[in-house]
Amino acid sequence: MSVSVQQRDEWFPPDWEDEERMAFLFSAFKENRDVDCTDWDGKINFWSPLIIDHCRRCGSVCVNLQDLNESFRRKGSVPLGLSTVIQSMIRSGKMQKESEFAANVDSSWLLWGVGLLLVRPVKWTLSALLGSRRVPLEESFVVIELVKEKSAALLATYRSSPLAERSLLSFHELRALSSHICPDESTLFMALLQLQREKHVTVSLHEGEKLVKFSKAGLARVSPVSEVDLGIYQLQHSEKLLEERVEALGQEAEKCKQQAKALLKDGKKSQALRCLRGGKRVEKKADLLYAQLETVKGILERIANSQTDRLVMQAYQAGVAALRISLKGVTVERAENLVDQIQELCDTQDEVNQTLASGSLDSGGDSEELEEELKSLLEKTNVLPEVSTHPVSLGRKTGISGISVPDGSLGITDEELERELSRLAVSDTAVQKGNISSQRRLEPAQ
Repeated sequence: MSVSVQQRDEWFPPDWEDEERMAFLFSAFKENRDVDCTDWDGKINFWSPLIIDHCRRCGSVCVNLQDLNESFRRKGSVPLGLSTVIQSMIRSGKMQKESEFAANVDSSWLLWGVGLLLVRPVKWTLSALLGSRRVPLEESFVVIELVKEKSAALLATYRSSPLAERSLLSFHELRALSSHICPDESTLFMALLQLQREKHVTVSLHEGEKLVKFSKAGLARVSPVSEVDLGIYQLQHSEKLLEERVEALGQEAEKCKQQAKALLKDGKKSQALRCLRGGKRVEKKADLLYAQLETVKGILERIANSQTDRLVMQAYQAGVAALRISLKGVTVERAENLVDQIQELCDTQDEVNQTLASGSLDSGGDSEELEEELKSLLEKTNVLPEVSTHPVSLGRKTGISGISVPDGSLGITDEELERELSRLAVSDTAVQKGNISSQRRLEPAQ
């Protein structure tokens, strides 16, 4: 996990160029923190975040003392207190020995796959018995903050990928999916172990193949690998193999056809026929495999539908339970009683509205006077206006079909015409009864 000098210069803080400051930070710790707590805390606060940042930049979640010494080498010297820093980070929960990290999880095949040991190395055990503060150079430690970041990124990547529709994934599929997150298998193993700790992942060995199952979005934990999960995985695996085989046979059949055409052009008819006959056999085999593929797809579709039906049934059951709770205490008798009460209140409201509408703020005498006045108005309205008996002569035509106007030369004055027009305006009824002949055509005065 060592880095180049150029990268190190870019990553390290400005203090790295301060000779006096770095001489202090590269020096060994005092035997006891109580002797000089400033010395201890200053070095711990410098090296702890630097180690975590260094591992994050390298994309690793594990580190050992030997790699740190090489990565932090400065002008031929290595820090003398990194062993104490690692022990301090272990006590504060920022680090954990890789073997202990794995031992706290039901890791199944992960222990074998990554080669972790549940037994401490001999050097570590002896040094612990002898009370030494030294950390073995090759002892691997997990940076807890970083492994949590990797596991969260791995879970998010899975859930946003097309593989999230599947119950089980092979380790090789997961390795390809997470290549941009976990640079090596060891990092992927650590991320899976962390997800196992968080109950988001469970692993299984099936016929020598490593399988991984993730929790679904919205669920707090993953369910155990069931026989249904394994059956679906096998069907999906068979579907994939059949698709690849059908595609390969199709390409082979097409190749036979092309070869037959080429042979026919060269005049090799018998060879072209044999080649074409071979292509037909390949096509027939492809058709058989395609029929099997359709059968497998039909089974998978039925399984998916059955899972959907189960969800629907669960929804119905939840709805029935909720409806039963909401209707608790509701009976037909209570409903009828409520309806009667509502009807009674509505009748009362109608009576109140009628009473308010029939009430009057005016006195009785005023009402009688108003009624008399209305009666008088009605009588006046029904009287028809008098129609003049003055003869109206036919006048000249205006040029509008069927309409004439009186001619002033016949001796009719303007005042008489105005009175006649007023009477016509007051009542059309008199005109309709023939009091004024429809044949009379009035002409304007010249």
